Amino acid sequence: QVQLVESGGGLVQAGGSLRLSCAASGRTFSNNAMGWFRQAPGNEREFVAGISRSGSFTNYADSVKGRFTISRDNAESTVCLQMNNLEPEDTAVYYCTPVDDYTLAFALYDYWGQGTQVTVSS
Repeated sequence: QVQLVESGGGLVQAGGSLRLSCAASGRTFSNNAMGWFRQAPGNEREFVAGISRSGSFTNYADSVKGRFTISRDNAESTVCLQMNNLEPEDTAVYYCTPVDDYTLAFALYDYWGQGTQVTVSS
């Protein structure tokens, strides 16, 4: 069974930083590329960033390029999202999930953890 636990969200002022973490069950993590998605109130869930199984390749949404960095620790079965220079538009619930190996941007399963809330004040 897939297990995904996100953490690290919070309230921050515009221009600030947060670091999100996702702990995934070992089988899920080691066999998959991983990605971060977010969903703001009234909006559909959208892709934020993806990373390949080895960590050698990454992909970012245009809206976060240059501000967010995705990384993974295969030994610890965690994937992180470092978010710098946050903007009010980044306010959303953030989720991690396995993604496809080719684009690193499409969720493989319709399974989502509880997510972690990020709120950026102006």
